[in-house]
Amino acid sequence: MKSNSYPSIEKLKRKSDIDLLFKKGKWISVDQIRIIYINSTEIDSHKIGVSVSKKYFKKAVERNRIKRLLRESYRLNKCLYKEAFGDQSLAMLFWVSKELPEHLSTVESQFLKLCSKKNPSSSVNL
Repeated sequence: MKSNSYPSIEKLKRKSDIDLLFKKGKWISVDQIRIIYINSTEIDSHKIGVSVSKKYFKKAVERNRIKRLLRESYRLNKCLYKEAFGDQSLAMLFWVSKELPEHLSTVESQFLKLCSKKNPSSSVNL
């Protein structure tokens, strides 16, 4: 398996996992990205999902674009994510701003800040 991939086994899909995440998860926010996560030894691998508010982005095209950018920033920086949140974790990323991001670089820099906020010992070049 390639290290820069996002296979279906890493996608957060099961309702029971999502319910557990919202019940016991911890929140972290950086700029316009928010994450809820939970670390557990009961989880066999890490899973991550993305979500964008329909309240702020009425058009599905805009929501899908932001979700693609969030997934791509995760995919490109998966090793930093694993360092910060662990190999056995559930997480969901949210875009909480009312503004559409201009480029992947803005979303990616915020994702890197998020990972460095969780794990301050890792040095991330922004």
